[in-house]
Amino acid sequence: MIKVGIVGLGKMGLSHVAMIRAHPDVSVEAVVDSTGYVLDVLSKYTGLRTFSGMQEMLDAVELDAVIIATPTRLHAGMVRTALEAGVSVFCEKPLTLTSAESVELAELARSRGLVTQVGYHNRFVGAFQEVKKLLDAQAIGRVTHVLAEAYGPVVLKPKGSTWRSQRSEGGGCLYDYAAHPIDLVTWYLGAPTGVGGTVLGSVFSAETEDEVFSTLYFPDGVSGQVSVNWSDESYRKMTTRITLWGTQGRIHADRQECQVYLREEATAPEGYEPGWNVRYTTELTDEVWFYLRGEEYSAQLDAFVKRVQNRDLDGTNSFASAAVTDRVLELMVTDAAAGPRTLATGDAPVPVAPAPARTRAGTAVALLQHGLQVARAGGRTLVARLRKSS
Repeated sequence: MIKVGIVGLGKMGLSHVAMIRAHPDVSVEAVVDSTGYVLDVLSKYTGLRTFSGMQEMLDAVELDAVIIATPTRLHAGMVRTALEAGVSVFCEKPLTLTSAESVELAELARSRGLVTQVGYHNRFVGAFQEVKKLLDAQAIGRVTHVLAEAYGPVVLKPKGSTWRSQRSEGGGCLYDYAAHPIDLVTWYLGAPTGVGGTVLGSVFSAETEDEVFSTLYFPDGVSGQVSVNWSDESYRKMTTRITLWGTQGRIHADRQECQVYLREEATAPEGYEPGWNVRYTTELTDEVWFYLRGEEYSAQLDAFVKRVQNRDLDGTNSFASAAVTDRVLELMVTDAAAGPRTLATGDAPVPVAPAPARTRAGTAVALLQHGLQVARAGGRTLVARLRKSS
C-alpha cells in the first residue's frame, strides 16, 4: 500500500481525497488545510488525521507521497519541503510561478530518486492521447500549424477577490485555464522557440485577465495559436480543443472525440483510411476504479500511484515537462507586457526590455515604459521629417 497525504482541501483537493481514498493500492494517512472547519468535518466523518501545516504532517506521519492542491503561489515551497523529506509529489498545475523554480524542483526530485507528476489531466483524455499516437505515427505528415482553444462560462460578472482572480497567486485565465491547452501543445510539439502578439485581456476581472490570445513559434517554421476565454457564456461548460494541420491531413480533438482527415497520399495508420475518420473518447478510454468528474482525473492518479510503486521517474506530466509549460506562460506574460512590436506608423519596431513582473502593477509599469519608448521614437521621427521638409 502507498501511504499518501493530501495538502489543500479546496475543490480539487477534496476531489483528490474522494478518488484516491477509493484506490485499492492507497492508504490516505492524513490531510492538511488551513481551514479548521473543513478539518473538523473530515476528521469526524472519515477518521483521517488532520493537520494545519504540511511540515507538521511530515513530522508526524510516515508517507510515500503527497498530493498538493493549494494555490499556485504556495507550490514551490511545499513541493520542496516534501522532496527534502524524501516524499514523492503529485502537484496540481501549474507547477510554480517561475520556470526556473520548476526546473530546480525537477532536478532535486531526480537527484533523490523521487517520482513527480503535475495535474495536467488532459493528457489522460482518450481523444487527446489518440492525437499524440497519430502524431508519433506521422499520420498527417509534417505538422505545420496548431490551434489550441479553451472557452467557457467561468467568470461572467465582477467577483470578490479569491486566489483564482489574482495572477500573482497563480490564478487568472492564463495560469488557471490557458495552461491546459498550452500543455497539450508542448506535449505534441515540444518547447516553442518564442511567442508573439500575446494579449491578456480583461472582461470582468479587475486583478487579472479573462481572455488569452497568443502566437507560438516552433522550429522549422511550425506555428501555433492559443485562444482562451473563460468569460464566454455561449459554452455550457469549459471546453478544450486542439486542431493540427499537416502536409497529409488534419486532426481535430476535444474531450468527446478525435476527428482525423487524411489525404489520399497519406500513409494511414491501422484502423484509419483516407478521408474522414472519427474515434470517440468512449472507445479510447479504459475503465477506472472510481469515477468523479471524468475518467481522466482518476487515470492520472492511478498513473502516479503505479509510478511510485515502481519508482518510475519518467512518466506523463513529470516536473520536467511541466517546467516547459511554465516557461511558455512566462514568455506570454512578458510578451503581453511589451505591447505591439511592429507599429502602424510604418516606423521601425521599437525595442523593448522584458517585463519580469507578474503582478498587475508590474504589467502597468511595463506598458507605461513601452508607451514612453514609442512616444520618444515618434518624436524623433517627427523632428527628422520637419528638418527634411525645411
